[in-house]
Amino acid sequence: NNPLNNFLKTLTLRGKEFSYYDVAALGEKYNRLPYSIRILLESAMRNCDNFSIKEQDVQKILNWESNHTVEGGIEVPFKPARVILQDFTGVPALVDFAAMRDAVKNLGGDPEKINPICPVDLVIDHSIQVDFARSEDALQKNQNLEFERNMERFLFLKWGAKAFDNMLIVPPGSGIVHQVNLEYLARVVFTGKNTPVLYPDTVV
Repeated sequence: NNPLNNFLKTLTLRGKEFSYYDVAALGEKYNRLPYSIRILLESAMRNCDNFSIKEQDVQKILNWESNHTVEGGIEVPFKPARVILQDFTGVPALVDFAAMRDAVKNLGGDPEKINPICPVDLVIDHSIQVDFARSEDALQKNQNLEFERNMERFLFLKWGAKAFDNMLIVPPGSGIVHQVNLEYLARVVFTGKNTPVLYPDTVV
């Protein structure tokens, strides 16, 4: 249980009730924090369980004005709202998840319990090569060749998109990862998967 749930407030939008952590209720110290540090503070409050994130961690961030000058710095926890990956980082991660599922199954466990702990967006944008150019159908021809060359990998990714919760796989041809993130994936405000808690979109 979150020991800071007393900071939970509610608001109603279009007839639906949502909750959020009222970080401003922490007082004057909060009002002096840079906006980026406020985002870290909200994340720590929302995810506080006195195990991976403790109340002392929340206080460390709240006391940023004095702590950020400490020699060597201080360590603070951060759980992003989501993780974004492209081919070169995302495919190996998906292979690891598949291997973990096999291991759990071999040990007699439920492999479907193995899923990313936070939402993952995997954008396939790094594998296309330019074999055709200077023609109206060059893009389509290059994409067709990409699918031929990488069919096994794309079939694996298609399986992963269906097999894992909390994972969205954006197919090739949709655009480069940064553009896709800004135009389609960024949410500004997230809502909890199982509870209607509002929180800022953050990504690593």
